Amino acid sequence: MSFATTDSQARIGVIERYRQYMPVTDKTPVISLLEGSTPLIKAERLAAAIDPKLTIYLKYDGMNPTGSFKDRGMTMAISKAVEEGSQAVMCASTGNTSAAAAAYSARAGIKCIVLIPKGNIALGKLSQAMIHGARVIQIEGNFDDALNMVVEMTNKYPITLVNSLNPYRIEGQKSGAFEICDALGQAPDFHAIPVGNAGNITAYWKGYKEYQAHGKIDRLPKMIGFQASGSAPIVLGHPVENPETIATAIRIGNPASWKQAEAARDESGGLIDMVTDDEILEAYNMLAGLEGVFCEPASAASVAGVRKKAAQGYFTEPAVITCVLTGHGLKDPDRAIKMAKTPDTLPADMGALLKLLGY
Repeated sequence: MSFATTDSQARIGVIERYRQYMPVTDKTPVISLLEGSTPLIKAERLAAAIDPKLTIYLKYDGMNPTGSFKDRGMTMAISKAVEEGSQAVMCASTGNTSAAAAAYSARAGIKCIVLIPKGNIALGKLSQAMIHGARVIQIEGNFDDALNMVVEMTNKYPITLVNSLNPYRIEGQKSGAFEICDALGQAPDFHAIPVGNAGNITAYWKGYKEYQAHGKIDRLPKMIGFQASGSAPIVLGHPVENPETIATAIRIGNPASWKQAEAARDESGGLIDMVTDDEILEAYNMLAGLEGVFCEPASAASVAGVRKKAAQGYFTEPAVITCVLTGHGLKDPDRAIKMAKTPDTLPADMGALLKLLGY
């Protein structure tokens, strides 16, 4: 087993590490929790199980400060909000955005308001937003309803929107592509990624194109994105009114960055497909059992998609694939507990222990 890390230097935030590529000036107050520089793990056992001719790397963005890739964009969004004099930010969230917005707002000393769909948020994520002091409001609707309310509110009142409609979010999130190229010395052949609100596939494609434009890489990857089958508006070609999937982070029926995601797919020669909840959970278990990597279910959609396409014969030549794991498994511990075996119970007796273990 081997792995690559994106940096051997002391960890610094993505704005400072990639300042020349970021829309900041000397007057921008950088609000950072030292996000980024997350591991790029070579998954040899996983690749052997999926397709031995593939070389698979896991970009484990669950190792960011609040446990998801959202920190990359939120450091930029909050920094620019503070620079512009904002005293409050607001977002709609399926969980990870709220955690990041709340943490970075607390760091900056400004207010944070979060709208979430009632009953559809993993408690690991909701607890983060609450402990950081955000005003968390549940609405009787889905994520798309919440986002529509946030857009209307921030258009009318002096509150900054920090969903991925905010272009600074995309600017920060593109840093993941830079880190992958820095670690590999080149772009991968394929870049696999979960697709929910579609900001992340948009951001990664932007990052790869900028690195090529600056001469850091000489080719671009094919972007292959994967939605959950119960929440796959881009694949189906129309919004999904009541999206359903166990992968709560991508349970979105009308993505804000829909057109940009299609552009990333088409410009790169890639695809956007869908995977079932069963396929997601199989990949979730494979990551944990074969590689020791614990991600939230939505993250496993990237691996589930690669596994599906490999079985269909999509990868005809040896290829390097990076799979983004967008969030840490502790974001949704209830799912892991449901999937795991119940512990055996024995008396405190060595004989009973030896018998159980077959010694």
